[in-house]
Amino acid sequence: MKSISEKEKKLIDTLDKLKNLENLKPDNLRELEILYNQKNQLQIEKKEIEGRYSLLKQENETLKQQFDDFKKKNYEEKKKEDQFTEKIDELNQETDNLMEEIDKWQT
Repeated sequence: MKSISEKEKKLIDTLDKLKNLENLKPDNLRELEILYNQKNQLQIEKKEIEGRYSLLKQENETLKQQFDDFKKKNYEEKKKEDQFTEKIDELNQETDNLMEEIDKWQT
C-alpha cells in the first residue's frame, strides 16, 4: 500500500503547486495543464488501487469465514469421534462384565 501513499503525496504536492500559482503567465499555463493532467492520472490510479484493495479485502473476509467454518466442522467431527470412542469403550466394558458373569455361571 506504499504506492497509494506515494501517489496520494504526489497528488497533494500537485494540488499545493496549483494553489501557489497566483500569476498565470503563458509558460505557467502549460505547466498548470501538465499538473492538472498528472493530478487526473494520479486520481485514476488511486481509484484503481482502491478497487483492487477492496476486492482483496472481500476475498480475505471470505477466506476467513471459510476457515472458521472448517475449524468448527473439524471440532464437531472430533467431538463426535470422541463420543463414538467413549461408547465403544462402554460397550467393551459391558461385554467384559457379561463375560465375567457368564464365567461365574458356568463354574
